[in-house]
Amino acid sequence: MRQEIADQMAPAPGNNAAPVLGILLKLFSLKRIDLIADQACYSHKFVLVTESMALVLHPYFVYNRSMVARQNEGIVVAGIAAAIGEPARTRILYCLLDAHARTSTELAVVAEVSPSTASVHLQRLMSAGLIKVSAQGKHRYYGLADENVAKALEALSLVAGAPSTKFVPNTPNELRFARTCYDHLAGRASVLLLDRFKELRWLTEQTEGEYQLTPVGCKAFEKLGMDVDEARNKRRRFAYACVDWSERQPHLGGALGSALLQIILKRKWATRDLTSRALEMTRHGKREMLVHFGIQF
Repeated sequence: MRQEIADQMAPAPGNNAAPVLGILLKLFSLKRIDLIADQACYSHKFVLVTESMALVLHPYFVYNRSMVARQNEGIVVAGIAAAIGEPARTRILYCLLDAHARTSTELAVVAEVSPSTASVHLQRLMSAGLIKVSAQGKHRYYGLADENVAKALEALSLVAGAPSTKFVPNTPNELRFARTCYDHLAGRASVLLLDRFKELRWLTEQTEGEYQLTPVGCKAFEKLGMDVDEARNKRRRFAYACVDWSERQPHLGGALGSALLQIILKRKWATRDLTSRALEMTRHGKREMLVHFGIQF
């Protein structure tokens, strides 16, 4: 038994321990051999237990851990490439590159697959960290995970020379520009306002989809006549990203969004349509939007 183990230990490059192992096994009576993995699971070691001592044998030097790390990185990259490389999933990803969220039903049409097959593809893309999903009511909207994914897809587009397709909403114009979404502002105007609030550092994103009002933003909204403390104390979410139905980009929802709409209506910056949810921006409102927010409608 001892001689067979010594004979089967092939010498590792730069670590020829087989001759020494053969001598040790002949000098000591072997009781058992333990195989132990390290805490990070990067390597393992043999522990030869004899009647008088325990010998620890490493199959390779510690510096080989860097080689394992590079191999693991290559495996991860290959997995992401495989997720992108399937034609249906590629169509889904490049459809989302315009920063407009879409439902699984819409993405199934884009991918030219059945809804059930699209669900499988979406799950695969989420597992690879390429897309994210946000639930809003009964709908689930899918978008790219972050800017890094978008940059990677753009780089691949440059290599492939593929043209991009622009998102075209099919919402009626009177509803698309400005309308109410429950009790807050929606439409193209609301998306522009949220983007502007973030540019001005009035709002910062604390967690995904949840916004925090900064001291600068608090003063700005209070200057417009908003009671920020009252909005904070309401039994509802304060400020969050609500995916816009027509634009498929987030607008400001929550108590803060509701308070903003009340200011817009109170100051006659916009008027309600009597037969729909549409809002019409007044000439006075357009001037005030430019003065207070730097947005020209």
